[in-house]
Amino acid sequence: MGRSLGQATHPEDLSYRDFGGDPDKGYCTFSCSSCLGSLTDIRYVESLYPGYLLCQDTFMVGTLKGLGRIYLQAVVDTFSSFAFGKLYISKLPETAVDLLYERVMPFYESEGLVVEHMLTDNGREFCGRPMIHPYEIFLELNDIEHRRTKVAKPRTNGFVERFNRTVLDEFFREAFRDKFYSFVDELQQDLNRWLHPYNHERPHRGYRNMGRRPIETIEVGKRIKEQMSIKPAA
Repeated sequence: MGRSLGQATHPEDLSYRDFGGDPDKGYCTFSCSSCLGSLTDIRYVESLYPGYLLCQDTFMVGTLKGLGRIYLQAVVDTFSSFAFGKLYISKLPETAVDLLYERVMPFYESEGLVVEHMLTDNGREFCGRPMIHPYEIFLELNDIEHRRTKVAKPRTNGFVERFNRTVLDEFFREAFRDKFYSFVDELQQDLNRWLHPYNHERPHRGYRNMGRRPIETIEVGKRIKEQMSIKPAA
């Protein structure tokens, strides 16, 4: 008899490979003690205003019949917790770039902001020879400094890891329980509908949002950045 998703309690349990984990990185995002220990031990990071530091990660959502593994490319702004997500059937540098090009960069441009730093793990979709690797080239062309997590410690990218766990618990588990998906685009449409209230309507706790919605914290951050740019009179 198959085991339900909620019964997977350890990273060693093979069920995480089918739903909500990444066997290539060797960890899961279920609420097990091994993962919770790392996710709750998140140090404060320097994030002066929106766009100053974004985190990106590849998260294996699960498997769709006839398509294989489905991956989520996720980006989270560390100042505001504003999140972006797009689904793919592969984990390649081109998919990591596509999310930035199609959704992340246009959003910050529309807000009059720039992306300054990007934090990723050392996955092959993010890291490679600077003059050859598509992701490295894209960051270089857009003057974005690439920061990397400690080797063999992908969980140090805590902001986006927590988002992965939230979207798994609150969206993907519910979606797959209630609906059968035959196409990635169909799942993406439902994810988009979940992301909008997550970013624009839902108050977020934490030491930066403090009950504000992410979009509200971005507005606060824009004023902070503007004040920082004003040089004191001589």
